[in-house]
Amino acid sequence: MTTQEFKKGLARVFDDNLHTKQWHNYVDYAIIGLILLSTAEIFISTFPISATAEKWMKGIDWFTQIFFTIEVSLRIWTADEIDPKYKGFWGRVKYCFSFYGLIDFLATYPFWFSFIVPLPVTALKSLRIMRLFRVARMFRIFRYMKAFRFLGTAVKSKKTEMLVSLQFLLITTIVLSLLLYIVEHDANPEMIGDGWKAFVWAFAKYIGDPGKVADLPIVTTAGQIIAFIVGILGIAIFAVPIGLIGSGFTEAIEERQKEEEIKNNVDKLHRAFERKQDPPTLFQVVPMFLSVVDIQARMGMTQEAIFEAVNASGDFRVFNMAATIPADQNPQDRLAVEHFVVNRPYGCFIDRGSRVTIVSPASMIDPMVGNFSYYLAKIGGFNFVSRELGEVRPYKSFYLASSFDEPGQPEFMADINELTSREGAWCVTILSASGTNEPEYPEVVHIGYGGGRGESALDAPNLFIHDIEKADVIFTGIESTLQNDFGWKAERQMRHKSDNAKVYLRHLPSVDTMNAFILRIAWSAMSRDTRRIKMAQAIADILHNELEPDRQVDRSELKVKNIGYSDYKA
Repeated sequence: MTTQEFKKGLARVFDDNLHTKQWHNYVDYAIIGLILLSTAEIFISTFPISATAEKWMKGIDWFTQIFFTIEVSLRIWTADEIDPKYKGFWGRVKYCFSFYGLIDFLATYPFWFSFIVPLPVTALKSLRIMRLFRVARMFRIFRYMKAFRFLGTAVKSKKTEMLVSLQFLLITTIVLSLLLYIVEHDANPEMIGDGWKAFVWAFAKYIGDPGKVADLPIVTTAGQIIAFIVGILGIAIFAVPIGLIGSGFTEAIEERQKEEEIKNNVDKLHRAFERKQDPPTLFQVVPMFLSVVDIQARMGMTQEAIFEAVNASGDFRVFNMAATIPADQNPQDRLAVEHFVVNRPYGCFIDRGSRVTIVSPASMIDPMVGNFSYYLAKIGGFNFVSRELGEVRPYKSFYLASSFDEPGQPEFMADINELTSREGAWCVTILSASGTNEPEYPEVVHIGYGGGRGESALDAPNLFIHDIEKADVIFTGIESTLQNDFGWKAERQMRHKSDNAKVYLRHLPSVDTMNAFILRIAWSAMSRDTRRIKMAQAIADILHNELEPDRQVDRSELKVKNIGYSDYKA
């Protein structure tokens, strides 16, 4: 285990969640138990006890102090894993001044400072102060209490309203204090000698006048009216914040209940994407999509609940099936949900050690292309890179780009370059064709390799192909297999061009050594035809047989029935 892995593991232990892994809970409960034991030791030590008991108390004191010193030090070390804002030296300092960080620091380190810095003459008082710091350790139990977290959330959610009410109270008090000075000073100079005394008098009334500074009577009628208003404000100074916090507390509980409901609905969505057997191949595959109506009927979820779960999940999206049908066919709007894999800032990256990499640069905008590409890579044992995340509008393509600074794009390019820098590397880009913004072509598959529209020759300059002989065998194999086994036509660079300087492949450092081509596949075949997985298998077999014939591919996982992509190995 590396140091970074150990650090991440510790961060998971210190997540203050009593509902994580079992051994993590043991650590949490041990911390809570030792906090209670330390507090009990300090409490018992305030009574006259025997010498034996005193030794036990000192032993407990030393043991808990050493334990919490180690624990707090590790918390500070792993603070950046718990929250990125605590990264670096000053981030750790910031953590030490957070609520729990400050309690940890004061309850632990002053004990050791007393051995380094000589104590003053009043050493006994200093030791009592240090013990008081250790009693404050009890506040750490609030980390594990939901009710206290709700209270903290309530205060944060209402801080703006509370600040406004405090500002109003302060300004009103200043105004009333000056008015009180004006009307009361001449009649009662002993009590209201200046504006400051009037201000102190008003605030003393708010807090019950513990110092008896507001004990003298107001003698004028106007002053008594002002005093009455101050009394009303004295009630408001407590009633308003308590009301706001109570309201925030209720909202926090309702929000928590809503979060639990959404979490359960996300689990329902995952279960809905149970793998189904593909009849032509007998593979167990994740459905390309499920219609919203189908999910409503099968899982008992409302449309609103489905949308909330999709937005909260991070690995689902809603799309309109009409986008996959040419506009001249008058497609009807039909909402559906798609499931995908996320393990990178841009989407999915799987390195299977292959020389062939399947790339889907537009999965997040082109429905179901990512699913087809995933199974093409899975069946062939190829590497897989797919862009699943990003803004839909305005859409910034990873296939065509003038700059490479969109969120996730540097990682996307770096991962592809890593895979395509291998000796004999091939990169296959999967895109859609014949959608709502395109006509329906007679060909199902369109092969592009860096040339202009109509430039089908493999020996033209600036192509992505360097091994012309191998490429011709692969393209011929795809064309003949689609025609013979499926009755589908394929074409080479007659319908689409790929000579654009913005194509991402041209910006890879490995572009001059690798081989690459683009497969644009009609949505009708890729998503609505029952032979789509068989087509993926046919293309995968051609690529495997021509490019990696000696490499063994294990397809046994594709026969396992399960939920979604959960147990697929890389």
